[in-house]
Amino acid sequence: MKPIVSIIMGSTSDLKVMEAAAVFLNQMQIPFEINALSAHRTPEQVAEFAAGACERGIRVIIAGAGGAAHLPGVIAASTTLPVIGVPINSSNSIQGIDSVLSILQMPSGIPVATMAVDGAKNAAIFAMQILSLSDAAIREKLGKFKAELAEKITKANAELSAIKFEYKVDK
Repeated sequence: MKPIVSIIMGSTSDLKVMEAAAVFLNQMQIPFEINALSAHRTPEQVAEFAAGACERGIRVIIAGAGGAAHLPGVIAASTTLPVIGVPINSSNSIQGIDSVLSILQMPSGIPVATMAVDGAKNAAIFAMQILSLSDAAIREKLGKFKAELAEKITKANAELSAIKFEYKVDK
């Protein structure tokens, strides 16, 4: 089995956030890899990774970073693959806002899809949406997942309708 999604983080301290992407992809049976690469500490390795990712069969890259959060952009500069950035509220971050802006404000020609702060699970879902464009099996898994989300709301509304208040009006 070869990975088709690559989860990259600036350091293993980001794993507590990025693990949500790994857990979701694992549940959905999407082959992935997970590594730490630093845009600042190992720039040559980042460039080598990004340049060779497509050739290795990677189809989407999820890159999480805190603070200055250059990792997703540096990767996007060296590949034609879609890159999904996850801003991380890390110890050197200003509540993740600096990370959001660093990932969001990419120069023209180097796009990075930007998730919410600590939004690794949404990054994995978005990666599946990209993959589903050319893979019917992934599209089916994603459809089932979305149906389960809708069912949770239907169930929640049934539970809410059972709650009684003197002035609560039911439909």
